[in-house]
Amino acid sequence: MKALVFNPFSGAAGDMILGCALDLGADRKAIKELIEASVPVSVDIREVTKKGVKALDVRINVPDKEPARTYPELVDVIKAAKLPSRAERSALDIFLKMAEAEASVHGQPDLEKLHFHEVGQSDALADVIGSSAAIHALDCDSVYCMPINVGSGTIKCAHGTLPVPAPATLELLRRGKLYFRGGAEKKELLTPTGAAILAHFARPVETFPQGRVILIGYGAGDSDLAGPNVLQGVVCELDSCLIPDMIEMLETNADDVSGEVLGNLFEELLSMGARDVAIIPATMKKGRPAHIIKVIAKPEDTAQLARKIITETGSLGVRVIPTRHRLIAARKIEMIKFEIEGQIYETAVKIARDSEGTLLNISAEFEDCKEIARASGVPVKEVMRKAEEAAKKLFS
Repeated sequence: MKALVFNPFSGAAGDMILGCALDLGADRKAIKELIEASVPVSVDIREVTKKGVKALDVRINVPDKEPARTYPELVDVIKAAKLPSRAERSALDIFLKMAEAEASVHGQPDLEKLHFHEVGQSDALADVIGSSAAIHALDCDSVYCMPINVGSGTIKCAHGTLPVPAPATLELLRRGKLYFRGGAEKKELLTPTGAAILAHFARPVETFPQGRVILIGYGAGDSDLAGPNVLQGVVCELDSCLIPDMIEMLETNADDVSGEVLGNLFEELLSMGARDVAIIPATMKKGRPAHIIKVIAKPEDTAQLARKIITETGSLGVRVIPTRHRLIAARKIEMIKFEIEGQIYETAVKIARDSEGTLLNISAEFEDCKEIARASGVPVKEVMRKAEEAAKKLFS
């Protein structure tokens, strides 16, 4: 699997992401022409050196005065640009993310009335459109983002003096579940536009996924910092063709808890976002019967799931196993139709593939197959076999 990994050790802005993607090999001439045809700007692309690191600097030259655009006006600009379909969808989603973050911060639920200030200008439109087209042009199977250096201190903007990261940027980090850290530089190193682009494209990781490096690129930032003000991007071939995923394992022992309570807890934990739950019979000291409760969870869900376990079981603590990495297959649910004794039925099937698209497994949805078995009189095991055989013919 070919993966793009962003390493924002000096932060990220829209022009840095664009420069990084171009330095990694996206067609500079084509992206420049696309931006200039879509937005009233001119684009200059040049190589610079930032504290000894060669990087690509993208400058968006905008008109002297621009009105603050509303969210619907931004949408109209993007749709009028006639972008490639994937780039258009990405650009629209990135601005939707920014709009929802601004609306959340300002308590303005009506996006139609929402005015953008800094991020509503033509340079932000150019950064988003260009970055969307350039990242898609790299044709990577997946995109990851390592922890982002957001800087520190305060910034001045249309709403006054605000702490770093700015409220809208922080909201975008929350919604994108991106890891971040403060930095020694008393500057804003992560812009709302940069945060929104990364939130759209990238999945968070704490370390580089294991693989072989193919390409390295750098996008230059505007400010002069103590270290190189660049965004690093790495295109690599991942080793296993499986997808790295970040998890935590929660575990506790529970005695004197009825089967009904445990059954309810099982369903509650899954509904709250647990990836998997296992309840294992055990024997504790003095021969007391008990259960070991094991839960696989995303790190951001750990606290609320642990609290649920404690309140439901009376446990005084939940262990969090420090191993946080697993490799998973890409999973997709598809609906298929198949025949049993002359009758057509429909069921969901789960398709598992590796990152290169190789089929690993197909499994039919049990609840669907159970209903089909009841209706047809055919054993559920046979229904599942027929469904999976039909799916293999379609998806192999």
